[in-house]
Amino acid sequence: MTVRRPARSCNGPTTCWWRGHGPPARQVPAPSPPRTPWRAPDRNGIQEKQEDMRVTHEAPLAPLTTLGIGGPAAALIELYDPTDFPEFVALAGTFPGAPVCLGEGSNVLVGDAGCDSAVLRMSTKGVRVAGTAADGRVLVEVQAGHPLADLVDTTIAEGLTGMEMLVGIPGTTGALPVQNVGAYGQETADTLVEVTAWDWASGRMVALDAAACGLGHRTSVFKHSRRWTLLSLVFALRRSELSAPVTYRTVAAELGVPVGSRVPLDEAARAVLAVRKSKGMVLGCSGADDRSVGSVFLSPEISPAQAERLRALQAPVNRFPDGSIRVSASWLIREAGFALRRPIVRGVRISSLHYTLVAEEGASAAGFTRAIDIVLQEVLRRTGVRLTSEIDFL
Repeated sequence: MTVRRPARSCNGPTTCWWRGHGPPARQVPAPSPPRTPWRAPDRNGIQEKQEDMRVTHEAPLAPLTTLGIGGPAAALIELYDPTDFPEFVALAGTFPGAPVCLGEGSNVLVGDAGCDSAVLRMSTKGVRVAGTAADGRVLVEVQAGHPLADLVDTTIAEGLTGMEMLVGIPGTTGALPVQNVGAYGQETADTLVEVTAWDWASGRMVALDAAACGLGHRTSVFKHSRRWTLLSLVFALRRSELSAPVTYRTVAAELGVPVGSRVPLDEAARAVLAVRKSKGMVLGCSGADDRSVGSVFLSPEISPAQAERLRALQAPVNRFPDGSIRVSASWLIREAGFALRRPIVRGVRISSLHYTLVAEEGASAAGFTRAIDIVLQEVLRRTGVRLTSEIDFL
């Protein structure tokens, strides 16, 4: 489903429906029993379809990730209707361990042996206005499987600011709080109000407000944890024809405006997209560099003394919303002597456009992991700063 300029049926500005399902009760209900019992899966590569949920045993995962690497899932369950989630809970219990959630696979490295647990591909879609916050911002509820690109386009078309700088980031909306996704001065923590999730530890639905999500710099309570499966999210966005202040020099230069300027939402989005494309950070626009997860490494936190030393070397050092001081990972990789297009291991090299890793013919999960370690060690040796990978390993 593509949500560009949504069809409406309105009873007023805060009850306007865009697309998707009706409003959930504010009390988070326990899921009803499965409408039809699941049979225990066989492992013969067969595909089942029950209601609006598709199950494939021994499903290849590599084609479902942007790196195109990795082995099969014991079972891949594709969920389209959120009311079918109880069936997923029942099926997941027949596999070892907690299930894994996969959106569009744009930040995932699947192991060469694949995954023995059930893998849920969240394909639920829907966006609606859910009310007005106390501060006047518009509350927007989104299904976890809704494409982030559609959500950004929709908010811009509706004159809502808060997500325009996230244009060009791949993935589903449910991935936003997992690592507090952000770019060019905006991040998920700025707008997230609450999430509804299934808690596998307690076996029930829970509603977590933004504070309970533990959002930090590209992290949260959901990062590297299988305890929760996110089902829907609520954001608070401000109605405005103008963007948030443009705080990045590259975006301001693309717009031809001073840093700190506010511009029409669509103009800000176009400028951010142009900057991202120039770095090979937009999927489908990078040619041989398309097998990528974007930024493999976090911009590492550094001490005040390190910041002073690195600023003297003209390194891009910035203070982030969480109060941390960080230096660009790309600058560190370049400073460590890695050239664009440089091969690292078989099937893995530095991008031709940006200082990050990309996969090509012959790549494996073991090789990609080895390439990450090579870059980490060399950056530490040459710069004294330790990088951290931001990829989710499956």
